[in-house]
Amino acid sequence: MDTIQDLLAKRAELDKKIADARREERTSAINKVRALMAEHGLTAADLAGKAPAAKDKPAGGAKVAPKYRDKATGDTWTGRGLQPKWLRAALESGKKLSDFAI
Repeated sequence: MDTIQDLLAKRAELDKKIADARREERTSAINKVRALMAEHGLTAADLAGKAPAAKDKPAGGAKVAPKYRDKATGDTWTGRGLQPKWLRAALESGKKLSDFAI
């Protein structure tokens, strides 16, 4: 029967063999991935799932023309998102949204 010292020594030897095998498998996998990337002309960005930027699409989104304007102050609103305070106050005072249409 093995002593605790013998078993611990065997365990340490097995742990070392496992670490070496993992290292070899990892190196082999990395080499395979690099070869496939070179063969297909891929980059790290392709692997990250980032789609290439479309040339027709403006960066940061397109500007939207305003649909409503306060004639007194010149403030505008596109009609998207929350209504601005100046428009909300005007509507509460009895004006209509169509009064501000551009």
